[in-house]
Amino acid sequence: MALPVRHQMTYWSLALVALLAALWGLGSVILPFLTGGALAYFMDPVADRLQRAGMSRVAATSVIALLLSTGFVVIGLLVLPTLIRQSVQLIETAPDIFNRLQAFLTARFPGIMDEGSVVRDTLIAIGEAIKARGGELVKGVLSSAISVLNAVVFVVVVPVVAFYMLLDWDRMVARIDNLLPREHAPVIRRLASEIDRVMAGFLRGQVSVCLILGTFYAITLMLAGLQFGLLVGAAAGAITFIPYVGALIGGVLALGLALFQFWGDWVSIGIVAGIFVLGQFLEGNVVTPKLVGSSVGLHPLWLIFALSAFGSAFGFVGMLVAVPFAAMIGVLVRFAIERYQASRLFQGLGHPDEATDEDA
Repeated sequence: MALPVRHQMTYWSLALVALLAALWGLGSVILPFLTGGALAYFMDPVADRLQRAGMSRVAATSVIALLLSTGFVVIGLLVLPTLIRQSVQLIETAPDIFNRLQAFLTARFPGIMDEGSVVRDTLIAIGEAIKARGGELVKGVLSSAISVLNAVVFVVVVPVVAFYMLLDWDRMVARIDNLLPREHAPVIRRLASEIDRVMAGFLRGQVSVCLILGTFYAITLMLAGLQFGLLVGAAAGAITFIPYVGALIGGVLALGLALFQFWGDWVSIGIVAGIFVLGQFLEGNVVTPKLVGSSVGLHPLWLIFALSAFGSAFGFVGMLVAVPFAAMIGVLVRFAIERYQASRLFQGLGHPDEATDEDA
């Protein structure tokens, strides 16, 4: 005989509390395992496709691990140092940019740049703040990230965890399926399939979109001669998962830097603007429809709230699990609404036609 619903809710609530307590308490200890698991989940379809092509699971996992390792080495040796250097240079150049902006506004709009005006005082304050605190901010972020991630352990553990989880992914899924409560197994499988669809559509699809557009923006901006092209392209690509925001912020930043660097060379400025127009066209008409498809049911506002809430509560680990939890909660809420609409609470005790017959 099945347990009463109230007891079942109690046990599942305790399990959820225990999971959240583990995330909060273990923190950076489980970070490499979460990251490795995310990589394994991301690459599992690739391994399945290689298996269907005739490779064994071990061979497919080994090929994927080799390609990922090569990519990380290239990024670590070539891209990351340049990204850090451009970040520091941008912080150091920012005061000069604000000084030129102040001179431009003074020449074109002398009224708003008078002594004591709000615009003038704001620009001066921003420039001084960036000059005084910008370098410290970059160094603080880098040192904090290194201390939290414990770089040596992270670099060693994550590939190992990802390799073994990818190797045994199908067996782990089958094992978890065997542990499902028999009474609720069909519903759980249905919800798990829906959660996987949402997560796959967002994580595998949207992350691929971010990588492709970030690479496109970075390479084309550097070819256009923009001084901080790699940094701007990486920033625009990283926030592309929020529709239009990545292109808007990246485009404004790139145009501002282009005006500072190429003032008077309108062809170069136009090329920079055209890069973001082309990128937005490719995103909306080619890349996103191919990789993400139709809506995955994860609204950008809900995603931003989840990232903020989980990041505030659990730190960097919380931000890593925010998207899976957001997908899970969204699916569960839709399921709860579906059950509510099928219940007597929503439909009432009788159907409208029955009530009409009784009234007659």
